[in-house]
Amino acid sequence: MDREARRDELAASLDEVRRRIERACTAAGRDPGSVTLVAVTKTYPASDVELLAGLGVTDVGENKDQEAAAKAAAVAAPLRWHFVGQLQRNKAKSVVTYADVVESVDSTRLAGALATAAARLRERPLDVLVQVSIDGDPARGGAVADGSDPDRDLWRVAAAVEEAEGLRLGGVMAVAPRGWEPARAFEDLAGLAARLRADHPGATDISAGMSGDLEQAVRHGATHVRIGTSLLGMRNTLR
Repeated sequence: MDREARRDELAASLDEVRRRIERACTAAGRDPGSVTLVAVTKTYPASDVELLAGLGVTDVGENKDQEAAAKAAAVAAPLRWHFVGQLQRNKAKSVVTYADVVESVDSTRLAGALATAAARLRERPLDVLVQVSIDGDPARGGAVADGSDPDRDLWRVAAAVEEAEGLRLGGVMAVAPRGWEPARAFEDLAGLAARLRADHPGATDISAGMSGDLEQAVRHGATHVRIGTSLLGMRNTLR
């Protein structure tokens, strides 16, 4: 597919996603401007990111450090880069050099590694969302709210981020667990987010909802929706 045809394809998909967000906001009695679209471009080429930027997309999400670093270096457009995948502590030094937001912080140890790297390698604080495990399953990652694991305790992780000089606590992120009704998952997340804001008033962001469930996420207060397939299609490999 040539560049112009791909641009037209992306423009049509972007228009539909934006209409979905607008309809969801209208149904929830919210301002559509209160929801930020994060285009999840993992496995898609930097040329797609450039086209999306030209179409007005401002926020882009990636989930693998090596791919994300290469794209951030290749794309000249002034975008806000979100790291949304599971992150190992040994990748912290790399991620802080290009990411504006890390949405997947789920342990005090990871918060510490990011804080150390950010203090050394960044001039501005790194925005951080605490990834929440809604069902408590450790296999999928995410901080837990029941205190069963001190390193992954939601409230301890949030406090570690809040107290770190190189980080800024933005809020929470979650994925609806498999087998759960998305509305139930996002309602639970909204409750946890409200509890977090009671102690950390600046933690107002809720990143929730993807291509299949953005409407339910918006209904329950999502400020960011992470959209890949509905925007970019079903491809699995870089072109």
